Amino acid sequence: MTPLSPVIDDEWLGEMDSDLRRRQHHGLMRLLTTPTFSVAVAVADNHSARVLSVFILSSMAVSPRVLPPRKRRPSPSPTSADLNLMNSLLSLSQEISALKPLQCLLIGKSHSAINKSKLLAIVFEELLGDPVSNAFSPSSSTLLCFEEMYIVLQRMKTLIEDCSNGSKMWLLMQIPHLANSFHELTLELSTVLDIFPLQEFDPSPDVEELLGLVRRQCTKTKPSVDPKDDFLRRDVLALLDLIKKEVVPDHLKLKQILENLGLRDNSSCVEEIESLQSEIRTQIDEKSKSQIVSLIGLVRYARCVLFGFGSSTTEKPDHRRRKSLSDLTVPVDLRCPISLELMRDPVVVASGQTYDRKSINQWFESGHNTCPKTGQALAHTNLIPNRTLRNLIAMWCRQQRVPFESVGSNDKVNGVKSSFEATKMTVSFLVDKLSASPSMEAANAVVYELRALAKMDSDNRACIAEAGAIPILVRYLASDVGSEHPNLQVNAVTTFLNLSILEANKTRIMEIDGALNGVIEVLRSGATWEAKGNAAATIFSLSGVHEYRKRLGTTTRVIKGLMDLAEDGPTNSKRDALLTILNLAGDRETVGRLVEGRVVELVTRVINQLPEEAVAILEAVVKRGGPAAITASHNSIKKLSVILREGSNTARESAAATLVAICRKGGSEVVAELATMPSMERIIWEVMGTGTTRARQKAATLLRAIRRWTAGVGTNEVVDS
Repeated sequence: MTPLSPVIDDEWLGEMDSDLRRRQHHGLMRLLTTPTFSVAVAVADNHSARVLSVFILSSMAVSPRVLPPRKRRPSPSPTSADLNLMNSLLSLSQEISALKPLQCLLIGKSHSAINKSKLLAIVFEELLGDPVSNAFSPSSSTLLCFEEMYIVLQRMKTLIEDCSNGSKMWLLMQIPHLANSFHELTLELSTVLDIFPLQEFDPSPDVEELLGLVRRQCTKTKPSVDPKDDFLRRDVLALLDLIKKEVVPDHLKLKQILENLGLRDNSSCVEEIESLQSEIRTQIDEKSKSQIVSLIGLVRYARCVLFGFGSSTTEKPDHRRRKSLSDLTVPVDLRCPISLELMRDPVVVASGQTYDRKSINQWFESGHNTCPKTGQALAHTNLIPNRTLRNLIAMWCRQQRVPFESVGSNDKVNGVKSSFEATKMTVSFLVDKLSASPSMEAANAVVYELRALAKMDSDNRACIAEAGAIPILVRYLASDVGSEHPNLQVNAVTTFLNLSILEANKTRIMEIDGALNGVIEVLRSGATWEAKGNAAATIFSLSGVHEYRKRLGTTTRVIKGLMDLAEDGPTNSKRDALLTILNLAGDRETVGRLVEGRVVELVTRVINQLPEEAVAILEAVVKRGGPAAITASHNSIKKLSVILREGSNTARESAAATLVAICRKGGSEVVAELATMPSMERIIWEVMGTGTTRARQKAATLLRAIRRWTAGVGTNEVVDS
């Protein structure tokens, strides 16, 4: 935009005395010729000049190139009709005066801004206490000046508050921009003070002196960065560069930097990590996100090597933190049925089930052409994005104050080399601590850190496994550990669960001596339901590989442990056990073992509590099992008819498919029982009208079977082939 030479309405300025006219002209000239406020319009007459001046005054702001995106919009200024505008200015300046100056960074800038506000508060208080001012009727230009001062002060308050409440590390990285922001706001305040209509109030000499002092302070400001802040920033950047080159930073230097930022203990580092994680959500460009991730890795490493893991007597380290994704219980509808992780890119397969894109692609790449949850053969492997669910997941993440990144951006951010190297150093430090056989309390804290790291991403999972953590973690799965330190056992088995999400780690867990047996032992005799449920989820994850599924399905202890958990555990643990049983039922030989273990009777008992999972297991067992499976499932027909009438779309689909399979293999006796049930045809008609495509097809088959039986068709022709 081309700067415009200002045109000032002399008649308008003539309303003021000559001294005020000089100040206003000087202030507006400075403002209008500033590149930030250049206007590409032509001023044709005096009225346009006045409108232009009003527009520019009301548009004074810090350059968006300098000030980072604000977390809050400033409060709207009072309107021109507000007779209490001076009171609003007094209140706002007093609010700024009450703010605490920044403690570690930008100390001088924040002190200066607060001191100016204190002086202005005195000025406004004196003017409001003057009888002449109370009877004063402000002109439009005076109101305009007051409104602009209100905006500048409000932005100054917002800037100080944002710097006080955010991450210290990220504040340090933004020092040049933020220092310039303070400078620009001071210049804007100086411009407003230049045209402040003080003579209209008949002020006392003290007020004039105070206002002149503020004006002189604003004039003397310089766009400089405190050398101490600048040196500290350079030190942090140098540390990140060392870590990127795989050089372990000097611990003394690292401690000195953290102390200068006010990070002097474990809890302050935890809060700083959480603040940095919150900052990621406010950033738009990938470069800023990458830098924040690097800072998170640095603070996490520093926390481990300098301050340990908090109190060694803390039995439940997960209660030391505020909410983070690794600590939250993710709703089952938002978790991928394969990885049990929060879905990042949910997609729908041909069966209508939703999975995370990465997990289902790995499922297909391993040679499967079936739906992992229902076991049915898929007509195609096309994936349809589930945008509605993705929006719900993003909404849930915002409510829980945890970051939600798309797959592409997440991979991009996590690829930062300095962050990766910092993670490697942190993992190496943690594994060395565990190798030294620490006390159970200390081990609990270290294992929890590994659990949290393994939860985050595949790079962390690979680092932990490659550092040799798995054989060391096995010792904390033992029953004697669980009986005396149940939280340590929970943290250990949950770490195995998180590690197993990575395909390479599945092989490590299956092959490393004692690892699989340790997980099975927790499944059978874990100290808590949480430990047993996470052990079941680990087996579910391992069974994603066909070879391991067959091996796990032939292990009697696995089948028995899952059956007991599904029978007696709380709802979440039951669900984990049933989903694992369903996955194992994908192998025909395993189905025989499940039937022998009376799995049909089990799911019939829990079908009211978890209908979708229970019916899916029945479908898989009837489909792949022999006569024993059909005989066992005969008693479940009434339960299935109830699900057909009252269940969800997914459950009704599985129920219809199961009934078709039972009728096909069980013959006319099964069809007769179904046909004589009250209102069965009406229920089937409802499914044909409102069910999924597959449910409607299966319901139509059931209806034909019932009508053929009613018409007396032979036993072998009752159900279509």
